[in-house]
Amino acid sequence: MLQRTLPWPLLVAAYCTPGRGQVPPATILEIDVENPVQYFEDTSDPSKFAADPNATTAVPPKNFAWTIYIGDIVAVNGQPAKGTVTRNLRQVFLTTAPNPGQAIADTVRNAVTADTFEILKSDGTPIGTIVSYGLTVGSPPLGGPLSITQGSFAITGGTGAFLGARGQFGQAVTSQTIPQRQASIMEDPANRRRNGGGRIKFVLQVIPMSTPQIVTTASGPAVTHSSDFSLVTVSKPAAAGEILSVFVTGLGPTKPGVDPGKPFPTSPLAVVNSPVDVMVNGTPAEVLAAVAFPGTIDGYQVNFRVPPNTAKGAATVQVSAAWIAGTPVSIAIQ
Repeated sequence: MLQRTLPWPLLVAAYCTPGRGQVPPATILEIDVENPVQYFEDTSDPSKFAADPNATTAVPPKNFAWTIYIGDIVAVNGQPAKGTVTRNLRQVFLTTAPNPGQAIADTVRNAVTADTFEILKSDGTPIGTIVSYGLTVGSPPLGGPLSITQGSFAITGGTGAFLGARGQFGQAVTSQTIPQRQASIMEDPANRRRNGGGRIKFVLQVIPMSTPQIVTTASGPAVTHSSDFSLVTVSKPAAAGEILSVFVTGLGPTKPGVDPGKPFPTSPLAVVNSPVDVMVNGTPAEVLAAVAFPGTIDGYQVNFRVPPNTAKGAATVQVSAAWIAGTPVSIAIQ
């Protein structure tokens, strides 16, 4: 149950002062994709596009083929998810020692692509879309996660929870990888899952436009006892298993939505659209509610239960939304 009796002076102080601290770690999204199929435009007759209900065999040219790639997002960072990866791809076959039909170059790449990752929660709720442009196969991006083994793509933007995102990504080839199936553009994509595809993992290094931040007051982080909304302090510490409320900025879109720059409504309460997680000393806490605070433009209240086995002393609290983590703060546990 959400309680909204935080004293007004404390609320104002909290939302005027975002939390400050160490720079949060890079946001890494490991996106698992199943049933990816690459459809080659191997006929010039549009009437034959998407007409064959059976699995087909592509007949691509030696080089410069146009293809469309479609795959299902099934997990993000190990958490069940839904969504779609689409790639608009032009083959180039760059190589330093070309065979006939390949392109001589100082670099080794197979294709140029424009990609979209449209990510949904497991219940089908939209979270946001990440868009990119880049090159397949070959060396991974410099400075990227070491799990990336091939491909170099620049994240050029995003929508929803990923509005304004930048970064880079590539593909991680693991023992579970199954290359995407290659099909003719004449194959009906309505049967893609039935006809089967592959299994791919993409690893994205995302630089978001904003991150969740626990706000601060003159007396410390805006983490309160839910029973009376008094601040958690050294003189009034939290207890393991207790329900706390934390006040945060940067949790992104809500349901129902509001126009950009407009305050959140009082009724109905706007619920945070993205998955929200709270970590206490690195242990996941039970999140009971994550809503927009009425009357604010970028203020949110998250109610969570301190894990029962949390040790006494100083504890870190960190909030994330859409797998984007904010800067941790410290609170006292008795």
